[in-house]
Amino acid sequence: MGRIVDLCGEIAAAAEEGPEGLILPPDVWDRLRADWEDEDIEDAMGLVHDSLLQAELVESADSLSARLIEVLGVLGAPAAYQKVENDEAPLSLDAIGQIVRRVARLEEILEAYRDGAPPDRRGFDALQRRLADVGIEEEMEEGRAAEAAPAGDDGEDDEEED
Repeated sequence: MGRIVDLCGEIAAAAEEGPEGLILPPDVWDRLRADWEDEDIEDAMGLVHDSLLQAELVESADSLSARLIEVLGVLGAPAAYQKVENDEAPLSLDAIGQIVRRVARLEEILEAYRDGAPPDRRGFDALQRRLADVGIEEEMEEGRAAEAAPAGDDGEDDEEED
């Protein structure tokens, strides 16, 4: 396995991107042929090319996802979300919900690849909660209020008996 990794490293260092994938200069190709079959070199070039494409894909997806989280996060604010519910937003509630679910899944996947800090998700997470609560808003608000109340406080005045 170590030898193929070395081959891939040499190809990554020497190859140039062409219209149909990676291209090795003839002198590098000839040097590699001394130790490798043409099939092995071509396979390694395919692996390197796929790896480069994956890195570009992850970088692009990360950038796009961060921007979508920022844009969708604005809709997490109460006033903006009210416009969505009243069909005053450019996108329907259903379309926004679908986009939010796809972006949330993309973020889960990107966590495995991300080197830096993730984007600020506060507004996006608020939007996700609002979308999840559609149709059960009152029950969810009651549950949040109950969780926020101090332990043992059921909202009723307890009178002590002497």
